Amino acid sequence: MSFRGQKMMTLRSSLAIGFFLAATSVVNAQATVQADWPNLARYQKANAELGAPTPNETRVVFMGNSITEAWAPLFAKEFPGKSYVGRGISGQTSPQMLLRFRQDVVALRPAVVVILAGTNDIAGNTGPSTLEMIEDNIASMTEIAQANHIGVVLSSVTPVYDYPWKKGLEPAPKIVALNAWIKAYAARVGASYADYHSAMADSVGGMRAGLARDGVHPTEAGYQTMAPIVERAIAEALAGRTKR
Repeated sequence: MSFRGQKMMTLRSSLAIGFFLAATSVVNAQATVQADWPNLARYQKANAELGAPTPNETRVVFMGNSITEAWAPLFAKEFPGKSYVGRGISGQTSPQMLLRFRQDVVALRPAVVVILAGTNDIAGNTGPSTLEMIEDNIASMTEIAQANHIGVVLSSVTPVYDYPWKKGLEPAPKIVALNAWIKAYAARVGASYADYHSAMADSVGGMRAGLARDGVHPTEAGYQTMAPIVERAIAEALAGRTKR
């Protein structure tokens, strides 16, 4: 074989090995995601370090998606002196939250849980989802919390006119419909309702100017709008829990 032929064979072998390693890396990454689809590993260490609440502590856990995850670093500023714990994971849908609900909420023994779920379901982040499917998952989380004597705040889905990562789904009317169900369900089962949507929506069902950086994720001004709403709902949930 000529030197040129040997060189070509070496190049082909190197390319084949490179493609194999790249493909293996993708498969391994996908396998990791599939193996921990609800991302149970995300807060395992933090949960262990947090420990049980002290006798005088009124712990509140916020369960949600990226909106909750990005809010948690602002808790100390917006809710000074409050034992508020963020357990949001970016991109998550309600079935993923349901799967980690016992680990990331119940096991932390909060007095109240604030649940914000549904927008990523409507966006189809983990596949097609009907409103009934979202409702079932929210109801299941509520039932688990109440069975463990945890007060529940059900949050309205915040307004979205169009998802920047998945355009054309027309989410605004779907969010309005889901929020109507959440409000009615909360009243039916004795949960509190945090109505962010009414305070944040514009005339077409999107986020009001200045309250979100991309039409979905709140700015600090957006979180400042949400803060007093959730505080009132938490107070209501705590009062209702005391009466039981």
